[in-house]
Amino acid sequence: MSLLGCFDRFKSWYEDGVRQAAMNAMRGLARTRVTPNQLTAVGVTLCAVSAVLAYFEYRNEILFFWTGAGVFVLGSILDILDGALARAGGKTTPFGAFLDSTTDRVSEVFMLGAIALIEARNGNTVSLAFTVAAIAGSFLVSYTRAKAEILGLRGNMGIGSRAERVALITTGLVLAPWGALSIVIYVLAAMAWITVLQRIFAVRSQLRERAAQQPSSE
Repeated sequence: MSLLGCFDRFKSWYEDGVRQAAMNAMRGLARTRVTPNQLTAVGVTLCAVSAVLAYFEYRNEILFFWTGAGVFVLGSILDILDGALARAGGKTTPFGAFLDSTTDRVSEVFMLGAIALIEARNGNTVSLAFTVAAIAGSFLVSYTRAKAEILGLRGNMGIGSRAERVALITTGLVLAPWGALSIVIYVLAAMAWITVLQRIFAVRSQLRERAAQQPSSE
C-alpha cells in the first residue's frame, strides 16, 4: 500500500473516532432546546471574532495571536459539534447540512483574510500571494469533494481536509510571534492545492473503474 493510501486509512480511522466521540458528547445537549443551527451561528461568529483579534496583533503579538488562535479553535470545534448534535438528536435537515457546509468555508476564510491583511500591512507580498492561494485552494478542496459526491463518488481523500487546515492555521498563529506564520502559510497553500490534485486524480480513477464495470452494449 502507498504512503498516501496509509494516510487515507489513518485519516478515516481518526475521523470516525472524532465523529463518534462528538456524538457521544452531544447526546445530553440533544435533549435541550439548543439547535444545530444555533451552534453553527455561534461557531462562525467566534471565527469572525478570532480573525479580528488576530488582525490587532501589532498591539501585542503574543496576546492577540494566541487569543485569536484559542477563539478560532473553539469556533472550529463548534462547527464540528453542530453536525454531531444534529445526528445525535435526529435534527438533521437539508438546510442545516447546507448551512453547516457553507459556514465551514466562511469560518476559515475569515482567519485567512485577516492573515492576508497582516501580511499586506507588513509588506510581505510573497506571503500575501500564498495566503490568497491558500484561500482559493481551501474553496477548491471543498468544491471537489462536493462535486465528487454529486457524481456518487468518494471525494474526501487527500492530505489537506478542513481538520488539517485548521490545525495548521492554529499552529501558525501560535508561532507567529517568532516569525513562523509565513512558513505555515506556504505549507498550507501547498497542502490545499496538493489535495485538490489528489481529488481530481481520485475522481478520474473512480470514473474509469465505473466505466470498466458497466456491461458492454455489444
